[in-house]
Amino acid sequence: MRPMTMKNTFLKTRLLLATMAAVASLTAMAHAAAPGITGGTGTTASFNLTAQPAYLTQPDGQSVYSWGYGCTKGSTPGFAPAAIPNATCETMQVPGPTLIVTEGQTVMVNLTNDLPASAGNTSILFAGFNVTATGGVAGLLTQEAAPGGTVTYTFTASTPGTRSYSSGTQSDLQVEMGLYGAIIVLPANPVSGNKGCTNDLQDSNIAAQGHWAESNFRLSTSAYDDPHTCYDREYLFQFSEIDPNIHSQALAQVSAKSGCVAGAAGCSLNVPTEPYHPAYFMINGRSMPDDMDANYAPEYPHQPYNGNPHMHPGEQVLLRIIGQGRWQHPFHEHANHVRILARDGNLILTPDGSGLAGPALFTTTTTPGQAMDGIFYYTGRGLNWDMYGHNPGSSDASAKLSCTPDANGYNTGEPTAINYYEWCQDHNKPLQAAPFGDVAAGGPVTLPDPNILTNGAWYGGSPYLGPDATVRAVGTSGVTPPSGTIANSPSGEAGFAFMWHSHNEREITTNNAFPGGMMMMMLIDSREFVIDESN
Repeated sequence: MRPMTMKNTFLKTRLLLATMAAVASLTAMAHAAAPGITGGTGTTASFNLTAQPAYLTQPDGQSVYSWGYGCTKGSTPGFAPAAIPNATCETMQVPGPTLIVTEGQTVMVNLTNDLPASAGNTSILFAGFNVTATGGVAGLLTQEAAPGGTVTYTFTASTPGTRSYSSGTQSDLQVEMGLYGAIIVLPANPVSGNKGCTNDLQDSNIAAQGHWAESNFRLSTSAYDDPHTCYDREYLFQFSEIDPNIHSQALAQVSAKSGCVAGAAGCSLNVPTEPYHPAYFMINGRSMPDDMDANYAPEYPHQPYNGNPHMHPGEQVLLRIIGQGRWQHPFHEHANHVRILARDGNLILTPDGSGLAGPALFTTTTTPGQAMDGIFYYTGRGLNWDMYGHNPGSSDASAKLSCTPDANGYNTGEPTAINYYEWCQDHNKPLQAAPFGDVAAGGPVTLPDPNILTNGAWYGGSPYLGPDATVRAVGTSGVTPPSGTIANSPSGEAGFAFMWHSHNEREITTNNAFPGGMMMMMLIDSREFVIDESN
């Protein structure tokens, strides 16, 4: 086994350069989804998993010895969403493969223990399900697979929702080492369309996506068998942390006991897991900026899932959130609150079932072991300016689109319009008192001269949404393109970027250097920009 290594590079410089590379071109960015494996479409879903050691990479160059669940060599699972190409399931990954099943299916998981003999037994707990375990040996919480052995877990996917799975053997060590994952149960009778969903715009959002030739990356049309849970886009985020001292001690003891016989005297690990000082904070097994690279990116063979939400105004976005580590992480989704639908597969409704009763959270605090489903959306309401930069006096036809408010005040009559779901109260309302380009004047503020001050590499070029509005706002002569737009032209993509991050400052660092850790960017684009979550 190879030891932990540190690349010969200065940590902070490495992170900043990586961040710059990650944001150099938003048009080449990968986008998150809820990728995973399926075990068949019949009454039984079967999965063959293996627990194995491997190394995880971190943005500071560290290679961290870890354990994880993966697909047993030779097994051929299905992959979802089907629109994501190049999907793989390594024999070890962190988090473990996301198991995607349907309500009512019998789920059978065969676990083989390929951990080092000195690591001892291992197992899987499927919280929230009545599990029958066969084979293996008796453990404290469930049947366990001895080194080289196999155990089978069988249960019925009784209710929809998002849940975690993790090792039930010496969990303080084995979960820390990476033995955890997610299971998504899709509803057997999903609700869809304007006639079924409480939010009656799902058909319109589908029509808008179809008009702009966007693929559908959803696993279902609703999160539960309930009309309040319809959604247009979805993402899975699993939060965890790593104390590298624990991992290095595990590696040292495993190496020292190489070749020992499982169960023999002296052939067991004694790795202290306290005091606990994590230095790496991860979303889906990666730290920022790595979490914004593609799903199944070859540079992260044991960390296949990314975290990079991307949406259009008005879309109902389902967030599947799990706390997989030992600490709570106060994760804040900028731009709106998250309306919680359910916790651990338990839908939260009013007593008469007529409405949602879950809280609207400013931060989705990830309690260890707990999963939650929530809805996030962004509309631009409350900005107090026209985010599309409309100007009745412009010579550009796209600057003079109409906005007809529906009963809720949004422009929803034309799903194919660029400004579909615009908040009509702000239509034609300017922002800039002294604009550089073809936008309405007389607004409440004067923006800084982009020759002097811009807002960083994520700045799209103007305070307006969409490439046409951005180009009109900054003008075509005498203005230096804002930071980032030389490589990421405003004519290609000019969305709003909101940082989603932990509100614990240390957790947005990697080994105490900023930026890193539990951080990502959420991007809002107008309808003409096609969100492709397959790259």
